[in-house]
Amino acid sequence: MLPLETGTRLKGGMAVWYEHQPGQYEDFHATALYCPKCRDAMPVRSRLLLVLPDGELHEYLCQVCSTSVGTKTVKQQPDGRLIVM
Repeated sequence: MLPLETGTRLKGGMAVWYEHQPGQYEDFHATALYCPKCRDAMPVRSRLLLVLPDGELHEYLCQVCSTSVGTKTVKQQPDGRLIVM
């Protein structure tokens, strides 16, 4: 396969360019956070709290004592336009 420019894909013999080019890291997931009740970095699990118009709000809970140790907002990806050449 021939090397193509970033954001370009070969589809059915046609060059297709995508307006949205994902970066190297799109999303991070915490595996351990400091828990004030356990007084140490503890493994965490994520729980969906709210579905917002522009994304989702997740809460991180300590796996040992279920204390809330943080939140994370996941933004909804904008719809990228597809341009076929």
